[in-house]
Formats: sequence, C-alpha cells, structure tokens
Amino acid sequence: MCGMPSAETTRMSVHKTTSAQQPDPVRPTKEDEVAAAGSELIGGPIGRRVLYAATWWTPVRVIALIAIGMFALGMVQKLPCYDGAWFQGASSQYTHACYSDIPHLYQGRGFADGLVPYFDKLPGDMEYLEYPVLTGVFMEVASWLTPGSGSIQHQEKFYWMVNAGMLMACTAVIAVCVARTHRRRPWDGLMVALAPAFALTATINWDLFAVALTAAAMLMWARGGTLSAGVLLGLATAAKLYPALLLGPLLILCWRAGRWRAFFTTAGAAVGAWLVVNLPVMITHDASGFHIREGWAKFYTFSQERGVDFGSFWLILSQRMDDPLSTDTVNTLATALMLLACLGVGALGLTAPRRPRFAQLAFLVVAAFILTNKVYSPQYVLWLIPLAALARPRWRDFLIWQACEVAYFLGIWLYLAYTTSGDAHKGLPTEGYQLAIAVHLLGTLYLCAVVVRDILMPERDPVRRSGDDDPSGGVLDGTRDVFVLGQAAHPPRHAAHSTEAAPVRWGVTSTDVSP
Repeated sequence: MCGMPSAETTRMSVHKTTSAQQPDPVRPTKEDEVAAAGSELIGGPIGRRVLYAATWWTPVRVIALIAIGMFALGMVQKLPCYDGAWFQGASSQYTHACYSDIPHLYQGRGFADGLVPYFDKLPGDMEYLEYPVLTGVFMEVASWLTPGSGSIQHQEKFYWMVNAGMLMACTAVIAVCVARTHRRRPWDGLMVALAPAFALTATINWDLFAVALTAAAMLMWARGGTLSAGVLLGLATAAKLYPALLLGPLLILCWRAGRWRAFFTTAGAAVGAWLVVNLPVMITHDASGFHIREGWAKFYTFSQERGVDFGSFWLILSQRMDDPLSTDTVNTLATALMLLACLGVGALGLTAPRRPRFAQLAFLVVAAFILTNKVYSPQYVLWLIPLAALARPRWRDFLIWQACEVAYFLGIWLYLAYTTSGDAHKGLPTEGYQLAIAVHLLGTLYLCAVVVRDILMPERDPVRRSGDDDPSGGVLDGTRDVFVLGQAAHPPRHAAHSTEAAPVRWGVTSTDVSP
C-alpha cells in the first residue's frame, strides 16, 4: 500500500553522529559465540579499550593479508597438479582434488597459438571462446604475460601462475570491499578471508574477477555512489552474467523506499558500461550490413545448448530417470523456477516488516540462481561467499554452509576420479556423488532459510541487533517506506519482538525523522 509506514515506525532510534563521534565498531567476539571461542587461538576476545587507529594493523589490512595468505594456501593445495598431475592423464588431477581449467584452456582456447578471442575461430568442437568479453580480456592479458618459449607444459604452468597472481589481487580487492561495506562491522570480512571453500576454488576458473567487481560495486552503493556502483556492476556483468541479478533487489528496495532516481541511475550506468565493453566485440559489419558476431554470441549459445551438468539437482533427476528430460525442457523448467524464486524474493522484499537489507536480497537472488541452474561448477561458491558474509554475519551458520561446500568440492573430484579410472573405479560412485550434491543444496537452502528468517524477524538479524539499519544500503539506509504490501503496511501499535531476542533499535537518519 502506498504511503503507509512500516514496522520501522514502532521501534527505532535516531543516530545523530558527527565525524568526531562515530559509533564504535562492532566486536564479533562479543556478540558471536563461535568467534569468541575461535579467538582463544590468538589471545582471546578483543577488549573494549582497544584503539583501532593506534596501529598500522587496522581490521581491513589484517583481513586483506589473511585473505592473501589463505589464497596462497589454496595455491599450495594445487601443488600436486602443478608438479605434473595436470599432464598425467585425467584421473590424477581428480584424485588430488587440484583440477583447474586455467592451464588446460591456455592451449585449448588458442592462447598458446596467439589467436584472438571472439575473432579467430578455434580448432575442435568449441569454435570460439565461451566466456563473457571482460573475462576473455582477463585471459588474454594473462597470455600476453606468459612467455611463448619452452614446452607447452611449461607455458601452461606459467599461464596458471600468472593468472593466480592476478586473481590474488582480486582476492585482496574482495576482502577490502567486504570489510569496508559495513562501516561498523569490518571484522565480518574475516569470513571471506578464512572461508575454506574460497581458498580451495579460487584458481579453478576466472570467477574471482567478476566477484571483485561485484564487491566493489556493492561498496560504492553502500557509500552512496549510485553512478559508480552501476558502472562497476555493468563491468562485472561483462565478466560474468550473475552480477546482473543484483539489479532485481535494488529495484524492489528502491521501489519500497521511493528512491527511483537512485535505481535508474545505477541501472542505466550498468547497461551503459556493459555496452561499452561488449559493443566493439558484439557487432560486425560486412557488405550485407551489421550482424551479431558469432564469436561474441558463443557464451550465450553455449549456455543455452549446454545439457544438464555437474552439481545440479537436475543431474540427480537425469541419472535416476529412465527417460531423462531434454535440454530444452530443462531450460524451460529452470527458467520458470528461477522466475518463481525471483517473484518470491520480490514479494518478501515488499511485505517484510522492515525493508530488507540489500545484502540479504542479493544473497537470496544469487542463491536462487545457483539452486535452480542446470549446472553448478564448484567455483560458483565464490559468488555467494561475500554476499553471505554481509547477509548473515554469524560464524556458526557460515561454517555449516562452508562445510557443505567443502564436502561437495571433494565429492565432485572423487566422482570424476571414479568415472575416469576405468575398471579400477577409484573414487566416489554415482550414488555418493548424488549425496554430495544433496549436501551442497541443503547447505545453501539452510543459509537461505536463516536469511529469510532474519528478514521476517528483523530482531534476529545480527546487523540490526547492533543498532544499524542497512549499512550496505547506501541511499536506502534509514529511509522510510513509501510502498509496502501486506501486514507491513499496517504495523501494530506495539513492537513485535521475539522472546528470545533483545529489543532492536533500527537506525534512522536524522533527515528522515519527523519533527
């Protein structure tokens, strides 16, 4: 209902802070039992008299260095493959769980031969590079830095190492952006830095480039930079398709808050940035006129034509059905499920007792895409890790989900080892791999359920329990609603709250307080 207040009017506090009197940073070791217990390894919970600016070791710098250290450990985990398993038959790289697309595609996608992505045709079944344009640029730049001398194996190893260095820089960007997105909660970025699935999957593919651009876009949005956030989001979408999904939550939240100008500025900048990157590669011209370049379209046609693949519940159905569904049928059903999920997220955003935080809806919509898609590559978990740290900054729930993702990471490689080891059957059989898929799906659904509960019961949200409204919301933070549906449009006179949780005081900006 238009113009009606939300439940924010029944319980709030006005935060009037100046640059000289900013709220103290939230100490996770004080409010999170798992964080407090884990801190005993390094001397115990942080004290209340700590001076954050009195040392070079600020939270953001510590988190960035830890993230780089964990990334390096992930590189060490790939050492058996670097030492030869990538080149000693298919099974060895799977039994060591150290597979990476990067070295294999150096030659397989023409970089070793100096072919130009999207313009030069490739030998073999894959006629053109099947990645979005900005990721193709990333791959091409890494190939320029790879010496063309020596054996092809030496070149592939060097190519992986160059890419790893570039992806390590992306890791630092992600860690810094997540740590700075919520001003009072920098230590939430430690979830990203210490996430085991992050370290294990960081160098499987090039996803971290898009994740870094997305994290930077969310930081810019949190700082009120609607134009810069849109540009970065458009660039992220030019590197991987999933960042475009974040425009959906922004639409719902800006609709509810009546901030249409902010949404259209961001969405327009995103479309513009995407076109600037893609148009030079997308359009070709000949005597008959302008055409869409076949090489540019390969990413989209490959995604459409690709059959049911690893990691999805569609694969479980396909392996258990006598007459598996066709690719066209799966495409239709997966699209329908995704649209239903998006409608559900939209309805949740418009009917929740308090407008959800941007990070919460962003996590849900990306998770919905992962859950309904016909393929789930193990590195896709990288899309969700920064969003999870912002949406649900609780170590217990985060670690439960991460344990499920690590189980899937091991499961897929053991399954591939089983299918490529011939009669030896070393690894995980089909039934075991299906169980690993189910664990991944249930872990993601669990985290989604907790986030939905936080939205429906804002007093359970760790961020709002600390006194903030939406520190990742930018222009939305602390604003009143102008369009609400359902019960939220008719809040009760008393403040509903959980008997298990302390009352919540949601932050509201001083400019939005009625006299």
